[in-house]
Amino acid sequence: MKFSRRSALSVIPAATLSALSRTLRAEAAPGRDPGASQASPSSSDRDPGALLTNTVAIFAGTPESNARTEVAPKLASLRATARARLTAMDGAGPDELFAGVPLGTSDPNLSTTYQYLYEIALATALPGTDDSGPLDGTAVRRRVIDGLSRLHDGWFGDQAKGYYGNWFHWEIGIPAYVTKTLVLLRDELAAYRPDLTATYIASMDAYLRNGKDGDVDLDSRFHTGANLADITTNRILQGALLGDEARITKALTDQLTVYSTVDPYHPRHGVTDGFYADGSFVQHSSVAYTGSYGKGLLTRIVQTVKILDGTGYVPDDSLVGTVLGWVTDGFAPLIFEGWMMEIVKGRAVSRTGTGYTDVTAVVEAVVDLSAHTAATDAEALTGYVKYVRQTSKAGLDPVSFVSPVSIARYTDLLNSPVPAKDLCPTASHTAFNAMDRTVHRRPGYAFALARSSARVSAYEYMSGENLMPWFQGSGAHYLYLSGTDQRQAFGIDHFTAVPPHRLAGITAPVETRLSVPELYGTLWYDNPERGFTSSSESQNTYVYFPRATNAFSGGARLGIYGLTGLVLSDDAAYAALREGALPEDFVSYRAAGATRSWFMFDDEILVLSAGVTGLAGRAATTTVDSRIADQSAPVTLTGGLRDGSPWDGSGPGAPAWLRYADEGSGSAVGYVFLSGPPPVVSLDTVTRSRRLVRLANADTPVTKRLFTLSYEHSAGEPPASMAHALVPNASARHLASYADGPLSVLSNTVRLQAAAHTGLGITAANSFTPGTHRAGRLSVEGPASVMLHHTARGTVSLAVADPTTERRSISVTLHGRPLRCVSADAGIRVRHVPGGTRIDVSTHQAYGRSFTATLAGTH
Repeated sequence: MKFSRRSALSVIPAATLSALSRTLRAEAAPGRDPGASQASPSSSDRDPGALLTNTVAIFAGTPESNARTEVAPKLASLRATARARLTAMDGAGPDELFAGVPLGTSDPNLSTTYQYLYEIALATALPGTDDSGPLDGTAVRRRVIDGLSRLHDGWFGDQAKGYYGNWFHWEIGIPAYVTKTLVLLRDELAAYRPDLTATYIASMDAYLRNGKDGDVDLDSRFHTGANLADITTNRILQGALLGDEARITKALTDQLTVYSTVDPYHPRHGVTDGFYADGSFVQHSSVAYTGSYGKGLLTRIVQTVKILDGTGYVPDDSLVGTVLGWVTDGFAPLIFEGWMMEIVKGRAVSRTGTGYTDVTAVVEAVVDLSAHTAATDAEALTGYVKYVRQTSKAGLDPVSFVSPVSIARYTDLLNSPVPAKDLCPTASHTAFNAMDRTVHRRPGYAFALARSSARVSAYEYMSGENLMPWFQGSGAHYLYLSGTDQRQAFGIDHFTAVPPHRLAGITAPVETRLSVPELYGTLWYDNPERGFTSSSESQNTYVYFPRATNAFSGGARLGIYGLTGLVLSDDAAYAALREGALPEDFVSYRAAGATRSWFMFDDEILVLSAGVTGLAGRAATTTVDSRIADQSAPVTLTGGLRDGSPWDGSGPGAPAWLRYADEGSGSAVGYVFLSGPPPVVSLDTVTRSRRLVRLANADTPVTKRLFTLSYEHSAGEPPASMAHALVPNASARHLASYADGPLSVLSNTVRLQAAAHTGLGITAANSFTPGTHRAGRLSVEGPASVMLHHTARGTVSLAVADPTTERRSISVTLHGRPLRCVSADAGIRVRHVPGGTRIDVSTHQAYGRSFTATLAGTH
């Protein structure tokens, strides 16, 4: 579904935001008289007080929202939490504000203490409610203020004693709780401790050490993306509390940079964090992160839209238009029946509250956006909210929404006559090449693929989370089947039960690897003399989220079909270690070798692998698929041999096809083997602890039936190649029919991987090396991804992409009768050459996007 003004989003907001940013930047310039700013024509209608009123409404609700019966559980939850915090406050020891949360050496405990104070303050500020209990009255509010004062005097105010541990707590986490508490209690503070607000803001400025002179520094690697949105939102509210117009406008100007689409060839302030033209979202410079930091950014930005509403700081809906683009292009393709896909969560895949829970924040943001959009856009968003509610296997609990106002509006949207409808078509192909991710959707399934390159991290580990991440960006796939509870197949239990070298879709060496805490005894590699501290650039580059070293990762999209390729490579840490650039006690692991291609059709995902080897004298394993099911699930495996006889796993014959079925969930996946060594089939029961993948997880044992289907390569064997297809929801009869087509492998080498689907009229190829590559009627010059679709009308559709992102142009020749150009993207030139038609595509600075053309026979 397209929004009413979607076609203009890529142009109009950029121009509008630029103009607004210039105006605000001029007003916030150092030395400008705040009074003059307030009196200027451009700011005369602004109301800083309204910023604070709007903020209270977001977190505490309004008399109207809080009178709604559906909001009552949220209010009860807020009050119950506050009462529990007050009880903990009563039992606190000498170095605690709350019992069980000791202070002095733990920055997470200090942040938690501020969180608890905020939660008490919030419960005292709920408008339109009658609570005659212990939360009602001045005494409780002043108790919170006294707590703030004690924390500042004892643990926060002295910057020489503070700033231990994680910078995030000092620059973002603690200031967020403090600032919201100051907003909620501003009237009581004015009467009781009028000095405390300014004192705290001055201290928070001093802790912004990754900034510049106590303010945001857009050139700082810490002040980007979601982090920048958090910091600037805090500073907008702090400016409103102080009545400092220059602070407000400066913070808003800084935040506006988050809305800008990232141009990887001309990054502003050197920042590659944010949303890209293809819908990708990157944080930490190179991590695909829509499902964690991305949803945090979405939440914060939508809250900013609500904070600014009616205040005069943003004159139109340009901010809303930009965020609508994020939702439809960036989030919707990654949410399948209410489940946030694993491929965009970074280290958050190891947390217990993911998947359906992740989508709650997105739904609340969509609910809030719908109140700030035109009628047609609001209808599309309403339909999406209802679609997620109807298709999700986990009931979305609105009590987990941040705002009581959002709960009331959510109920109204669900009760509206607008029909439920996904924002993403049921048949679609999304190439998130800017973050090395691919999503292929059809009625009945969604296929999500994670890649990596010299541009995008191979994995993310940090803070004891995602302890065994090594192959998550090496072609790992996740096949989501419609109508099933994805918690039974994916989420935390998937990463707990499936060994890291057995993730679906990857080629990995067979060897023992140790996690960072096992290697070094700490959560990071600690070597300050060589530049390795907890948040140093070296730590990021080589420990937390190293990039791969290959250039080829990406593919072509042609309508609802797609092609993707990947050349496996070592990560940056191993490459630097081999070059002698890292200390001798630093440990990194070598990758296996393989060249991979995925051809994504309607019923099938065809996978080609070539040059598969463990390298360095190691064995290797290529996993066709790994799936988990409950211990008691009625899992069955059936198959057929190439001569048509049944496969039961006991005979010597290699299966032509296999079918995995979990009759309890009604799910099934088929596998068709086109070439390669015999696959190895395993169905075991495993028990592992969730703590294996994240130190903070409870030591909860997970018992699952684990199905793995793989090719095994012995050490010393020559490089192997193989071809197979995944066929979601397939019946045995359908799988047996592949003996007569429609899949055909045209080439499967480290130079060229090409295939055809005769039923669809599609030919596609990935060429990986310099030189001319030929597949059927198709010739390709140099590395490229090309997809052709021959239609019944006699036309030929063509898509060409540069997966290396490094080529200035790509030339493709279609041999046979000459063709004329019917339509083509800018940058495509079509001309006749002896024996066929040549298509020259200018791919300079296209960052892997596809260029398409339609050709037809000459008259």
